[in-house]
Amino acid sequence: MSVRSDEFGVKIMEELLSVFKALSEETRLRIIKLLEQGELCVCDITAALDMVQPKVSFHLSALKEAGLIKDRKQGKWIHYSLNEKDLFRRMLLLSACERMQDSSIAGDSKRLKAFLRTKNTDGKVVSLRSKGRCCG
Repeated sequence: MSVRSDEFGVKIMEELLSVFKALSEETRLRIIKLLEQGELCVCDITAALDMVQPKVSFHLSALKEAGLIKDRKQGKWIHYSLNEKDLFRRMLLLSACERMQDSSIAGDSKRLKAFLRTKNTDGKVVSLRSKGRCCG
């Protein structure tokens, strides 16, 4: 076996460890389940999880580093969605979401819907679906 193939094998192993480590945390699984519904802003995820923004950003960073989610910057806000470009990751995400009961994130979904209703009626913010500004 050549040195080059050994290095490639180590890189693949590190990538797999990163993916499975990211999927081994409950908060990250909750985020993935929320993102299954579509793109969300950090403020949306923070409201849904009822957590402070730095903690949510930490988990989003781990998911992004593992290649499970992608982000899109719009002004000062960052919007996240599932990264479905890689077949291996897509299959893992589909499997994880399929096995998670909707009831396991019922509270998250309820908080997200309430937040989005408020967000849609506040004069300072508009719906993400309109691709306008987010939270301010």
